Amino acid sequence: MVRTEPYGDWASPIDAALAASHDGRPEWVGFVGDEVWWTEPRPAEAGRRALVRRRSDGREESVLPAPWNVRSRVVEYGGRPWAGVSGPSGALVVFSDFADQRLYAYEPDVPGAVPVPLTPVTPVGGGLRWVDPQIRVDRGEVWCVLEEFLGEGPEDLRRVLAAVPLDGSAADDRGAVRDLSDGRHRFVTAPRVSPDGRLAAWIAWDHPRMPWDGTELLVADVAEGGTFEQARVVAGGPEEAIAQVEWAHDGGLLFASDRSGWWNLCRTEVGATGSGPGGSAVVTELCPRAEEFAGPLWQIGHRWFAPLENGTVAVVHGVGTTSLGVLDPETSDVVDVAGPWTAWSATLAAHGSRIVGTAASPRSAAEVVELDIRTGRTRVIGAAHDDPVDPAYYPEPQIRTFAGPLGRDIHAHIYPPHNPGFRGPDDALPPYVVWAHGGPTGHAALVLDLAIAYFTSRGIGVAEVNYGGSTGYGRAYRERLREQWGVVDVEDCAAVARALADEGTADPDRLAIRGGSAGGWTTAASLAATDVYACGTIIYPVLDLEGWATGETHDFESHYLESLVGPIAEVPGRYAERSPVAQAEHITAPFLLLQGLDDVICPPAQCERFLARMAGRRVPHAYLAFEGEGHGFRRADTMIRALEAELSLYAQVFGLRPPGIETLELSK
Repeated sequence: MVRTEPYGDWASPIDAALAASHDGRPEWVGFVGDEVWWTEPRPAEAGRRALVRRRSDGREESVLPAPWNVRSRVVEYGGRPWAGVSGPSGALVVFSDFADQRLYAYEPDVPGAVPVPLTPVTPVGGGLRWVDPQIRVDRGEVWCVLEEFLGEGPEDLRRVLAAVPLDGSAADDRGAVRDLSDGRHRFVTAPRVSPDGRLAAWIAWDHPRMPWDGTELLVADVAEGGTFEQARVVAGGPEEAIAQVEWAHDGGLLFASDRSGWWNLCRTEVGATGSGPGGSAVVTELCPRAEEFAGPLWQIGHRWFAPLENGTVAVVHGVGTTSLGVLDPETSDVVDVAGPWTAWSATLAAHGSRIVGTAASPRSAAEVVELDIRTGRTRVIGAAHDDPVDPAYYPEPQIRTFAGPLGRDIHAHIYPPHNPGFRGPDDALPPYVVWAHGGPTGHAALVLDLAIAYFTSRGIGVAEVNYGGSTGYGRAYRERLREQWGVVDVEDCAAVARALADEGTADPDRLAIRGGSAGGWTTAASLAATDVYACGTIIYPVLDLEGWATGETHDFESHYLESLVGPIAEVPGRYAERSPVAQAEHITAPFLLLQGLDDVICPPAQCERFLARMAGRRVPHAYLAFEGEGHGFRRADTMIRALEAELSLYAQVFGLRPPGIETLELSK
């Protein structure tokens, strides 16, 4: 029987421990010989990332035991942390370990083998960090991106393309690492080498641009000794963002560019110095469409497309949601794979006729999916989704477009309360929580998230807002946030919340907002700038723009505010006008503040400064700080505590009585 109970009081089998155990997704898929390998989260093992292989007989096994943690810290957000090849002794894998950030080589099929360090440790600042390794067996080296700290400050560093010997001779000798690029660019991606070995291509950019603002595509000759010579720009610029580059099997250069206003796939022909068109290369758009074939380069090694041996290209593409398809460059036709998936991640790999990626849907978490283009067969081959509860408890999302200020469209996913055993009273409307994603150049994907189901199955609705500035809808939509951070994102979230209340979907007196990182900023800024919300959950946030712009964050985003807010030297007033720290007197709604104490992107100092400004104002609030957590919670116990605290906040503010939830003490 379906019982009528107040919204928010429904009993649910989806508790915080269950949601935490299913947090994260498989990433960084690749082939080692015929085997498929990837990384996947282990929340119960202190949040480490395990390296997993799928044997030819279908068995999955972890390659390395705890505490090995296959994760890079380059630009703090990391990127592809491993590479592998198959040799006479079986698999050879090179990976970055999170604890010391050294590169290690490991041959798991050799009895008694253990990981062997390839790179040294230095005592300066953040040391040496490595990402997106490319194993060059022919040269006995690994080519990758090196991030080298030269001092103690977050910006005292250099990034270059580097070659690391596979024989371990650089394990205690920095001098044995060979620079490949000249270091003239602040940021670089790892080199992709042409099929004939004569050319290398990579992407580079400099402050104050972010990689979705403008990047350059460089090509260099690979000399006989393995050095890069005559590096030249063949595409890109300050207002063209190239997100990925790969060589086609016939030697053409493929890249994803937003020169048309959308990230579309392009091709150019590049020869060695003196034999090719160089900077005047003719660029052909292979499939010009008003949709995205790439995304923001938050991590080094993202791969939205993969060339195939038959000349076609595997592509992740779409508007808002994404599909996996196969593009024929000759006809511009794209044939999509069948299946329920609505979000494919930027981690494609191809081997022969096989394409592998990770994908999720509103009914399934991310899993490893393989397509064989010879047979057309698509199947899940790893990290297969297994319903931990009856799927009847999963929310049923609605893809909505709302009208915002000045008539602009706002994209959102609405998750109404849903529980097969309960319904709300006829004379009541449910509470809703607006979720603001991070980035802010990010995107809320249409996928199963048990953290959302944790609330919806208890009778609390969730609205994920892809506010102006989000990716997935073209460059113009992304640039709505230029110099408008704290304005457009706040307005768009409020517009969705008000619309849900006006149409009778949500209780106007029981609206909340929550978000992490940039979403934490939007949450705090919304509490300061509007009266829409009764409370908010602020998670590892930006709270003080001036502090963040003057050395309180990492190098990658240290100049990001120049585009999001404006140059601080020219518009210093904006930094105070929009910062929750400076506008704390306008915050009257209760809030929960969650922070990792090891966070170097949004450091605890920002929270402490904000709380000092709130002191004595008698606004109910709680501050939970977690040892051992950085930017993004990864440990199961942290996520359990955070979810239960968030639900308790809503219960106290909205007058709910969720069963089994300990009351969070709110201070004044």
